[in-house]
Amino acid sequence: MNMAKGAQQYAQMNKQTGVENANPHQLIGMLYQGALDNLQQAIGCIDRNDYEGRGRHLGRVITILGGLQGFLDHKQGGEIAENLDGLYEYMSVRLYDASREHSKAPVEEVIGLLKEIKAGWDGIADQAREIYSPDPSPVNE
Repeated sequence: MNMAKGAQQYAQMNKQTGVENANPHQLIGMLYQGALDNLQQAIGCIDRNDYEGRGRHLGRVITILGGLQGFLDHKQGGEIAENLDGLYEYMSVRLYDASREHSKAPVEEVIGLLKEIKAGWDGIADQAREIYSPDPSPVNE
């Protein structure tokens, strides 16, 4: 899965995002936020015994996690990429557990993990802006 496809999946869930103008760092942040939003909605569905809604929202998050796994560069990312890959896989398994058990506890666990990852991701926003902002052109005098 490539970054454009992952961004497209999130855009389908939330048409009001700025996907078209976002840099890769921002796109990943949007995916994290989309996953968190869907997890909150899944909890509401579990509370209401809305099995269809729960499955739909958890399925969206599992798709986002798969997309995030696909973005990992194991060659350059080394141990961090390997750890994130395992964590995304673990979160997917926990969401399958939540669906099977109709339980909020695994969803809440995944929310906690994703919030922690997102906080770290948001913490490197300044460095990402430097990487993805175009170099200013020299001004002719």
